[in-house]
Formats: sequence, C-alpha cells, structure tokens
Amino acid sequence: MLKPLLRGVAAGAAGTTALNAVTYLDMVLRGRAASSTPEESVRRLAAKTGIPIPGDEEQRSHREPGAGALLRRRPRRRPAAGLPMASMGVSDPREWNVPDWLSDLIPHLAYGLTTATTYAAMTEDD
Repeated sequence: MLKPLLRGVAAGAAGTTALNAVTYLDMVLRGRAASSTPEESVRRLAAKTGIPIPGDEEQRSHREPGAGALLRRRPRRRPAAGLPMASMGVSDPREWNVPDWLSDLIPHLAYGLTTATTYAAMTEDD
C-alpha cells in the first residue's frame, strides 16, 4: 500500500519539476515576467474573507507569493472550494490570447506527461 503512494509522490514531484522548468524556460525565452495572479488571488481572498495578511508591507510582499504558490498546489478534487482566479476577478480566460493559452497549457502538458511517464516507468516490473 505504501509503495504505490510513494511512487505517486515521486511521479508528482517529477511532474512539478517539469512544469516549473518549462514555465521558467518560457520566461527566459520570451522575456516575460512571472505571473502575479497567485499573489493577487491571495490579496483578494484575504479581502473576501476578512483575514488580513500579517506583517508590515515588506513582510506581506514576501508572504503573498508563498501563499499564492500554496494555493496553486492545493488538490483540485473540490473546485468549488478553490475560489478560482476567474471567480475572484483576477484573470478571465475568455480574454486570453493564443500566447496566454499556450503559456498556461504547455507547462501543464509537460506536468501530465512527465507524471504519467514517471509513474509508468516505476510500475513496469510489477
């Protein structure tokens, strides 16, 4: 029972590494800035819930990216509880152009392919 779980964790870690690598490569090749949507989501979520982000302005500016990264990594089994960026008005995919869609789609394809391939490779001998 533990072996499949550890394989899944390892495959997910490999997939996350691929997603990050492709995202950062895109930033380097196109000279684009990192997305600010995770931080903006944290700010809007804090405002909607009335839960302030603690600290002075500098501390908050450091906490927001960390919290944004944690929000992105939450399980997607219950999307209604996730307050998607579109429902908070942070980003509207209906307004995205082709490069916007590709910069979102390609890293996620890399994640899925890497995760699936890694898991399959670890279970070949079973």
